[in-house]
Amino acid sequence: MNMMTLWHLTGWEFAVLAAAALLVGFSKTAVSGANTVSLAIFAAVLPARDSTGVLLPILIAGDVLAVLTYRRHAHWPTLWRLFPAVAAGVVAGTLFLMWADDDAVRTSIGAILLFMTGVTLWRRRTADKADDPDAVVTRAGRLKARSYGVLGGFTTMVANAGGPVMSMYLLSAGFRKLGFLGTSAFFFLIVNVSKVPFSVGLGLIDGRSLLLDAALVAFVVPGALLGRWAVHHINQRLFERLVIAATVVGGVQLLVR
Repeated sequence: MNMMTLWHLTGWEFAVLAAAALLVGFSKTAVSGANTVSLAIFAAVLPARDSTGVLLPILIAGDVLAVLTYRRHAHWPTLWRLFPAVAAGVVAGTLFLMWADDDAVRTSIGAILLFMTGVTLWRRRTADKADDPDAVVTRAGRLKARSYGVLGGFTTMVANAGGPVMSMYLLSAGFRKLGFLGTSAFFFLIVNVSKVPFSVGLGLIDGRSLLLDAALVAFVVPGALLGRWAVHHINQRLFERLVIAATVVGGVQLLVR
């Protein structure tokens, strides 16, 4: 039995999944948050819970390519501030997946994404200047990191949708393009790899899902190369607008599906 028969996929459905895998590569090296569109595509073509297990190894492949591209631009103090809160969010997301149905998952994450987008836009309008990632961490800054970290861990565990949440955090912290991409690359590589045991334990990753991954992962590479080229042709303001727009689209898709 071949992969397409095993998953009951038509040629058209496989082509759509391949395009979504290409978009994962593009989002990892250019417009972080755009892979929420891939999330919606996978959930539309495959059973919603199964789609998260199939998508995770593809995201990890994109993370590896992003780390290789932007490894010199990561801001590790920000990462160390986030990881403890993210771990708590991943555990909470695992517990949530044990009882929540697909509708509850989509509605919760869509609402969180749109709320975080609203907070970020309001904050950018009212702030006199962007935060400095290297500034002394204040109590408010630590609280913000913990809040975004928990939400990022939760959303990435339940639907691989942590990208937009962390995008909003990094934008609000004043990261420029390369620092943004380098920091998010290491963040998601570490977080996504740490999610694998949880996903295996929940039955989301198995031999059946990995067979489909093997057929799709090659499409991540051209997407990453396209993103690497595109990011050098996008100015900072357009970059930020694209990230925010991708987050809104992803949130709306999850709410209305």
